[in-house]
Amino acid sequence: MTRLTPQTTRLLLRQALIPLVMVGMMLGPLGALPAAPAMSNAEAAERIRQAGGSESEAERYRILAELQADPALSQELRSELERLLPLIDLWANGKRHVVEDHSRAAENGYLCRFIDSRVKPEGQGKLYPAAVSAESPLYPIWCLYRGRMLIWRVIQSGPLLRVAETRDAYYGEGRRLLEQARVAYPENRVIGMYLGEPIPWPKAYPPVEGLPKWANLQREGLEKLADLIHWWIDERQLPDGQFGGGWGDDVEMWRWWAPLIMGFDDPKIAAAQALLSNGIFQQPHMQSGFTARMTDVEHANEDTTDTITPMMHLAPDDPLWTGRARRLAELMAEVWTGTNAHGFRQFKSIYFNASEVADRPDRAFDTVYHPSAVQPALLLWQRTDEPWLDQLFGDWLRLWVDAVARSGNGKPAGVLPSAVRWPDGAIGLPDRPWWEPFPAGHNDALYNWPGATRLMTSALLLAYHKLGDEAYLQPMQSMVRIRLDSLRQADGNSSPEPGTEAWAARRMGGFLSDAVGKYRFLTGDDRYDDILEKDASGYARFRLFQDEAALLRALERNAAAFRSNWEAYTAEMRWTDRVLNFTGNYLRYFPNAPQSPNVGVLYAAATGDPGNPTEFPLNRVRWRTPPRAIAALVTAGDPHRFEAKLVHFGDQPRQMGAELFLLKPGRYRFVLLEEAGGAVLSESKLVVEGPSAEVSFDLPPKRVCLLRCVRMDAQLRDD
Repeated sequence: MTRLTPQTTRLLLRQALIPLVMVGMMLGPLGALPAAPAMSNAEAAERIRQAGGSESEAERYRILAELQADPALSQELRSELERLLPLIDLWANGKRHVVEDHSRAAENGYLCRFIDSRVKPEGQGKLYPAAVSAESPLYPIWCLYRGRMLIWRVIQSGPLLRVAETRDAYYGEGRRLLEQARVAYPENRVIGMYLGEPIPWPKAYPPVEGLPKWANLQREGLEKLADLIHWWIDERQLPDGQFGGGWGDDVEMWRWWAPLIMGFDDPKIAAAQALLSNGIFQQPHMQSGFTARMTDVEHANEDTTDTITPMMHLAPDDPLWTGRARRLAELMAEVWTGTNAHGFRQFKSIYFNASEVADRPDRAFDTVYHPSAVQPALLLWQRTDEPWLDQLFGDWLRLWVDAVARSGNGKPAGVLPSAVRWPDGAIGLPDRPWWEPFPAGHNDALYNWPGATRLMTSALLLAYHKLGDEAYLQPMQSMVRIRLDSLRQADGNSSPEPGTEAWAARRMGGFLSDAVGKYRFLTGDDRYDDILEKDASGYARFRLFQDEAALLRALERNAAAFRSNWEAYTAEMRWTDRVLNFTGNYLRYFPNAPQSPNVGVLYAAATGDPGNPTEFPLNRVRWRTPPRAIAALVTAGDPHRFEAKLVHFGDQPRQMGAELFLLKPGRYRFVLLEEAGGAVLSESKLVVEGPSAEVSFDLPPKRVCLLRCVRMDAQLRDD
């Protein structure tokens, strides 16, 4: 190898530098290199206009990120984009910025963690996001994001939503900002949606001529609900099971999935729910079978109640989930409750975790919300015969029988209170109204009356069903009497004094009919039909009074809600516990607001349960088929028979089945026949021995069919 001497090296370097020196002499000093031409204001404004006009967050971010990277952009616009782009990136590309949330509520997922308490109306603090110049072409972009953030803060926050002045301040400024954005980007339909201009739903399921209206409406609702759930699974779910709202909100999604989880077989939905339910129990705070975070009963229960309960419907025989449900009953017995001054078992506080109860007198209450903390254990109690559960829940619910019967702190006797104080068993707080023990602007206002009263009335009905003791019916009976007396005597123009019996009676219709309807379906006792004629759901009225018009109204309302604003349920939705709430929490304050979804009618019609699917579910069937191109309407059901109408919207016969619940053991005759003409399509015998029994059959296309399963004898015997 040739070795270069120092002299040779210097010579070679001089030769190499000669061309560079010559180029430099021709061009002049380096600083004199011609600069890239500056971008005109018109060009920058046009690119920003394209971004604002796009209905895709990802596309908007791409355009603006490319603009920021363009060296010809003015320094002023570049600086403004440097402030705005991180927020736009989080809104558009949240999956790239997942952060673990270990707060007490864990409601700060990648979809919403940046829409926090910094977002306040003008004048209440520093503007967030930081403002850009009103003369800047980026100002309408800023309006677009800040306006929506103000609106979403209220859609999510109960304390902000409940106080009219606060709600109006957020919504008012948010709309004003979006009005300015719409002037700049009139083609962006999403902006118009926030201003009360609906966007047509992207996919239609038109009615099939010749099939009944109920079937067409229910099919439309089921298909669109399935479309929504599948979108969330495909677009939002992470490998660990999360959906982007934070664990504390993601787990609540099953509540609006219930019609399809409990009513049908959808493998994609079942797998997504299992991934979420198993995922939460892998979190460090769940290692004791309940949250280790000290928080209120609403937030404490969600990680368990909203993950165990759906799995007990999807996998009812899996000991993993029944064991996790039983663990909640153990914690109730050992940690959360004690014996109060009246000798009743009582929850000691609104705030607790897996190992202790908060020691704060202002939160030392049992409330009508507490059944949610043990909801899976109540379902286990409903399904099994375990004497210790009889004792545990029976003793606790007697507290509420007693609290209803007596007056106190101004509460009329016969009215279910919302909160019973520990340990003296008093109603509410002595220095506050019985119906409002907590300030309206605080999160704890959730536990004011009537609150979640339907949870407690359903739990009391379950106690009657399990224990056969009519004492547990007394709260329902006394409130039915009060409600009916009020309806008979009501003056539509009168305004009863808050807290009085008449005042309470006017507010009972929303929760009382749920328990009364379940009682009626469970026992056949028609003593309370007057209250059901007034307050019952459309499905219950159809079953009890042959009021098909009421059923059609409920199905039409739900279908109408899913005919516009798909974007509000999907890409625009920021909190996973509010997926169906855009209309109810926001658009309802516009004139001529669209309908809010009512997926409860889909659940009721498909399963035969007249009430909510959470506490004391009375679902009589699960259809072993996907919720596509089908309508199913349960028309009768008691311990000895089951009947339903079915319509298949496909073009070929459909192989499917039905898993039947709540039938007494015995021999049954199963028959499938056409409604028109009564031709028998399938017939067999069915033996019911346990909590459920399955039948299989082929459903013909585009015909209304009747399915009947009727008990043949009084007790089980061989042929």
